[in-house]
Amino acid sequence: MGVTRMRYWMSRPWAVGLTATLAAIAGIVGYWDFIPMRILELQLRSQFFAWRGRVKPPENIVILAIDDSSLKQGEFYDPSKRPYLEPLRHTPWKRVVYAQVIDKLLKAGARVVAVDVLFTTPSAYGIQDDQALQEVLTKYQERVILAANFSVSQTTEAGIEQLETPADIFAVHPLTPAYVNFFPEVDGTVRSLPVGSPEGLPELLSFAEATLKSAKIDFPKPQGEMIYFYGPEQTWLSYRQQIPFYYVIEPANWQSGLLQNGKFFQDKIVLIGSTAPSQQDIQPSAVGRMPGVEIHANAIACLMQNLLIREGIKGEWERGLFTFLLVFLVSGGLSLLRHPLLQLAVTLVAVLAWGAIAYSSFIFARIALPAVLPMLAMAGSGITLLTATAILSQMEKLAFKRTLERYVAAPIVQQILHQPEDYRAMMAGKTIKAAVLFSDIRGFTTISSYLPPQELVQQLNEYLGKMVDVILAHRGTIDKFIGDAIMAEFGSPISSGAKEDAMNAIRAALGMRQALVELRKMWQAQGKIPFVNGIGINYGELTVGNIGSPRRLEYAVIGDTVNVASRVEGMTKLLGTDIVITDSLYQLVKDEVEVVDCGEHELKGRARAVHLYGVIGLKGQDRSLYQQARQVLQEHHPLLDKLKPE
Repeated sequence: MGVTRMRYWMSRPWAVGLTATLAAIAGIVGYWDFIPMRILELQLRSQFFAWRGRVKPPENIVILAIDDSSLKQGEFYDPSKRPYLEPLRHTPWKRVVYAQVIDKLLKAGARVVAVDVLFTTPSAYGIQDDQALQEVLTKYQERVILAANFSVSQTTEAGIEQLETPADIFAVHPLTPAYVNFFPEVDGTVRSLPVGSPEGLPELLSFAEATLKSAKIDFPKPQGEMIYFYGPEQTWLSYRQQIPFYYVIEPANWQSGLLQNGKFFQDKIVLIGSTAPSQQDIQPSAVGRMPGVEIHANAIACLMQNLLIREGIKGEWERGLFTFLLVFLVSGGLSLLRHPLLQLAVTLVAVLAWGAIAYSSFIFARIALPAVLPMLAMAGSGITLLTATAILSQMEKLAFKRTLERYVAAPIVQQILHQPEDYRAMMAGKTIKAAVLFSDIRGFTTISSYLPPQELVQQLNEYLGKMVDVILAHRGTIDKFIGDAIMAEFGSPISSGAKEDAMNAIRAALGMRQALVELRKMWQAQGKIPFVNGIGINYGELTVGNIGSPRRLEYAVIGDTVNVASRVEGMTKLLGTDIVITDSLYQLVKDEVEVVDCGEHELKGRARAVHLYGVIGLKGQDRSLYQQARQVLQEHHPLLDKLKPE
């Protein structure tokens, strides 16, 4: 794509927005099916929980934890002093201890006891152990929830799903088992409530639903599926809503302190489950590794309080379209900005703003909006746009540099490119001081009548090329070509100081004299008509800027200084020298330049006479080129008076 076409494309915000957006999200069509992207999204949601921190869970849900301290109590068994610890002497514990604890909790007024411990095989301690638990289950029936489990047994041919339930052990009707399984996401973490039973297996309620139903707590139909975790592991413990299991069977702890003879459990949902790592019920969750019973506590709490999180946009194409429109809008806005740093800042703000919106929606409104892909796409869009802008800028700068170098010396071009604001201010209009040089070929009209057009243009371009090279070499700016005439400035658009600008103009004029001598030799050898030129230079104030109509503008310099320089160039015909300067220029260079005093002369269009000088050369240098130039002019104009050097 050429610079012109690219500039046309980049000038249209919608086009840039479309380009940047497509470039940013190309290749990510199946967003939610793209597992690495889905994992990033899930991890960001986990981070949202981490940024939020812990929140207080409902007070009517407590955990009776089978923790490390409870598992060690069997070591302190003493038949005379602590006979109640006998069921805890070996693991797994005797089921009679569960029967004792359930009975005490429900007698104390607990609404329901949900046991996250699998009793799906007969007790290792005999039928009497199972009968002790069965008596309690029969007594309380619907106020006790037992755990069921969907398991997969692997055969040589395939995996077979089956239901492990306590109903096979305890002949209690009705018995209320509920499955305790969670179904992890693609990153292996538990985030959502389990919904329904695996196909082909008996329909059971989830542990959370069965617990609330048994507690006779009405809860609205779930509108979402993701668990609103109240905090990481030990959140219930940090709010003193998690009690070691052995506290209930230890008389001293039961009677005093927090439990107060069981009043602590009154009208509460009590979950019994393992929190000890050795029991291997630690699950990866959205907020880190967490005991299964604590995940159930979170699930029950957010189901009861209607705090489940739902997907804000369902369906792959809907999410993709939403992301596209969002990023397109941001990209379109970015494309209106032209400064790269501002584009970068706005891109960063947009990414962070959408992250904040996604966080607020997730935590406060409990609506999960796509976050990772939009943020990555915005960043990618911004980077794409910045890259495109940078490429365009470099292309424009290169094109601008190449264009400028046709008119302005290379060092000045570099200064302009490094100080674009100063250059733009000048383009808008400014008064400066500079030297103005006019050069014209003598008798060109007559010469053009003798030469064929193609030969004339070729020789003229050859002449102009050499003259331009000399002007640019001395920090001059080519203003324009007026037929065979050249107009140039020294000190515009960048000044090197008044004296240096004036000396650059003198050096350029002397260089043009030298270049023309060499060209004349070559043309004479080729049998061509050799050109003769005249050069006039003036120094003074100029008005510079873009001048013209809205349809055509041209950078130009205007003012009396320009008019005088043009008239002075014309005086070379009468003064018999090829380089003539004004007094305003001479005063700047008189210490370094040898001249002939041409006196004062009236110039067309000016009320006052102007003092003029013919330039011989720099002081101490050979005069032969000056003499040669004078001789050529005199041969060209034999009636001119001779002038004496100053």
